[in-house]
Amino acid sequence: MARGSGGCTAPVRGHIRGGGDDCPVHGGRRSRYGYGYSYPSAYEPAPAYTPPPSPPRVHRSYASRSSGGGTRRSGASHARRSTVTYSPSEYRILNPVREEVERIAKTAIDRRDLFLCHAWDDRQGAALEFYNLLTGLDVKVWFSEKDVPLGTPLMRQIDKGLRSSRAGIVLVTPALLRSLNAEGIADKELSVLLSSGRVIPIAHETTFPELRDVSPLLASHSGLTTSDYASLEEVATKIADTVLID
Repeated sequence: MARGSGGCTAPVRGHIRGGGDDCPVHGGRRSRYGYGYSYPSAYEPAPAYTPPPSPPRVHRSYASRSSGGGTRRSGASHARRSTVTYSPSEYRILNPVREEVERIAKTAIDRRDLFLCHAWDDRQGAALEFYNLLTGLDVKVWFSEKDVPLGTPLMRQIDKGLRSSRAGIVLVTPALLRSLNAEGIADKELSVLLSSGRVIPIAHETTFPELRDVSPLLASHSGLTTSDYASLEEVATKIADTVLID
């Protein structure tokens, strides 16, 4: 039943016609809600919820260093340039390391770009492959197979390598998990890297849940899993872009 002329018309006639101007109660009372109300009512539809947009993918370009002198070449004919795209997840993982690298580079220009922590059993396998990919992208990598002279104390050289590198990666493989369980050399390298806040774990032929069973502390650091990528080269490219300084 319709209400009398003195009542609100919204339940029967609505406030669509005339924007509510024909309502004897609310007519002429316009507001931001658009129906003649100065406040929300039970008859007014709630505003639609719009979720926040996803973070944008991030693009960053870099040019490789020259083969000598440790400086970058300029010009398209002298530099290999690449545009690297990051997903929001990759950006959250890698950007904090990038910020630390940039901070350190302001006062420590002579450091290596990266320290490669790996299991001894991977020195001629996955670690060597990753080292070759990174150096092919002109990343200066401290790698025990190349940087520890015969007859020198291994732990002392590792200590120097850690100190002289702006960032570090831990190549997490089944061999590394065995080494960590045995508290081998990789375990000592890892302890220093974790305390620096500049470490990127890279799970290769294993998973972070498996790592968590062995080293919850390392697994708490977000990292990359090579099975998520088309190739190791793609992973190396993202790491190179994170640690190389223009």
